Amino acid sequence: MATYKVSLVIPGTEHSGAIVNLHERPQVGQHIRVGDLEVEVVEVIDLLPPRGDFYFLHATCRLLPQASA
Repeated sequence: MATYKVSLVIPGTEHSGAIVNLHERPQVGQHIRVGDLEVEVVEVIDLLPPRGDFYFLHATCRLLPQASA
């Protein structure tokens, strides 16, 4: 099974981003949970060539509005 190591960056926010492991390549428009935040992927870039079943990606995201309780 492939592992995608993804560096998530959320420009324009104070959030420092994250590095997450996913089992599917993130797609533009996909929503991803980062801690207690939900973000939408707006761009995905390959950082390095794959190493076996490991892929190294960068995803630029935008913060989605928080659902009110």
